[in-house]
Amino acid sequence: MNSAPKVALMGGVFAALIFLAACGGGKDAPNATTSVEASAPGNAVAASEATAASSTKTTETPTNDATAASSPVAASGAPASSDTASTSRGIFYGANGHNNGGGAYDISSPALQLAQLQNLGVKLYRNEVYNRASVNKLAGIAKMMAAGGVTVFPVLLVGTDFDSESDAHDAGYTLGRQTAQSYRYPYYEVANELGSSNGALLGNVDGVYPEQYDNAIFQKARGAIRGLIAGIKSVDTSGKIILGGETWLHYGFDQMLAAGTQPDGSGGHPVVTWDITAWHWYSEQGDITNACGGTGCHNVLRVLQRFGKPIWLTEFGVRPWHGSDQQIASYTVGNRMMAQFVSLASQYDVQAIQVYQLYDDPSDGEGNYGLVKNDGKTEKAAYTAFKNFVAANPK
Repeated sequence: MNSAPKVALMGGVFAALIFLAACGGGKDAPNATTSVEASAPGNAVAASEATAASSTKTTETPTNDATAASSPVAASGAPASSDTASTSRGIFYGANGHNNGGGAYDISSPALQLAQLQNLGVKLYRNEVYNRASVNKLAGIAKMMAAGGVTVFPVLLVGTDFDSESDAHDAGYTLGRQTAQSYRYPYYEVANELGSSNGALLGNVDGVYPEQYDNAIFQKARGAIRGLIAGIKSVDTSGKIILGGETWLHYGFDQMLAAGTQPDGSGGHPVVTWDITAWHWYSEQGDITNACGGTGCHNVLRVLQRFGKPIWLTEFGVRPWHGSDQQIASYTVGNRMMAQFVSLASQYDVQAIQVYQLYDDPSDGEGNYGLVKNDGKTEKAAYTAFKNFVAANPK
């Protein structure tokens, strides 16, 4: 998450344009610095031969991918081998962690984190990777947690600070390949809010239309995402690809990726395909089915559903400034967060939600978003509320 939200007063409605960089993403995401493997030139992945029509300025009309992705399949929960994760049934509830981010995640052992996640009823644990060292560290944690019934999955962080789309593709390919070589994850989330940060949006805009994005930055973001997918698939053809979560109303970015269009209005560009659509939602953004900005009000879940893929809310949370710990706890499980997501899950094919996050950040971090304080052990009111909600609403 970036430090401060941009909030514009539009027609009497506060439209929050939050450039979330949770898990270290957004404009602060480190670019891959490792050398590019010789077998992975930027043009290695051929562009789709299909020519997509330019996006038109119509609200809530994403172009569906030509090929429908298969739903993630939960395995029987057999123990993981040394290089392959196991999945288990009932993956709806998850959490975010930062085991490559320091702070309480260095204080608390992975075994303690596993015990806390089990106590909460969490089955999915999202963590960032961004270079070989972080990849190797998370792989070891994933192996251990799989045996305890928690599936770790990585969000692969590549930014857009490159000279060209080809360079971004090469960096993505390297990180994707390294990640899949370290451990065969059942799910890989490729990038984090690239359409919401790094200057991708042209000012304080909703992000529902192509022309609201910077063309050059979009191209490099597309290159990074395509490279990540190609690198993963060069090693692991069975892992599900989660398109890196955007936030608020920034779905125009995903629409262009799916349609092979870009902000300058041109078409016929490489088409990105994926298996699961990720999204991020925070307290000040209100009702995900009626989110109102300068372009009007939008049912974000309905828009995402039109991609024809399962939806994962890979980040949802309450801003630390929302109120007291008890008020934050109540909102977390209330009718604009967990209660709503559960009630709408079958209607919109919402298959998983991951709370942001397990532990509070250090004092110099982005805030007290955790269910547990930054000592790694003191449970907050939100911890108890989350745990009780999961127990009362099994999924």
